[in-house]
Amino acid sequence: MSAHDFAPLYRSAIGFDRVMNLLQDSLHQAPADNYPPYNIEKTGEQTYRITLAVAGFTLDDIAITARPNQLIVVGKRQAPAKDGAQVLHQGIAQRGFDRRFELADHIEVTGATLENGLLAIDLKRELPEAMKPRTIQITSGMPSPKVIDQKAA
Repeated sequence: MSAHDFAPLYRSAIGFDRVMNLLQDSLHQAPADNYPPYNIEKTGEQTYRITLAVAGFTLDDIAITARPNQLIVVGKRQAPAKDGAQVLHQGIAQRGFDRRFELADHIEVTGATLENGLLAIDLKRELPEAMKPRTIQITSGMPSPKVIDQKAA
């Protein structure tokens, strides 16, 4: 595995520290566990959906936590009641999971649904009013000169 040095980018990219750290961390992480499988979809101009296959989990088994720039989905399956049956082959995964997603700035969770073993988490980019583009009015004429108070000077 080759090491990448992002130091030159730090010198010219201002305010991108978080992005550089994400890139650096992603290079050093161990291969991720693919359980549970998931899809990430762009459903509109500013909306997204993460769908996780969580067959066998109930609403009580799953917890979703939204933090700044991070979404955490945790599944802890309750121990099934023993009805005297002996399992000869267990191919259905019954282990818990902890899936984390890094979110861009201003991405908010708008809802989550569990249906037919699929957990759908809806996300939306909500830019604050101050960050939205605005039109600047142009006026004609010369700007008025500043008046200097002679008494104060």
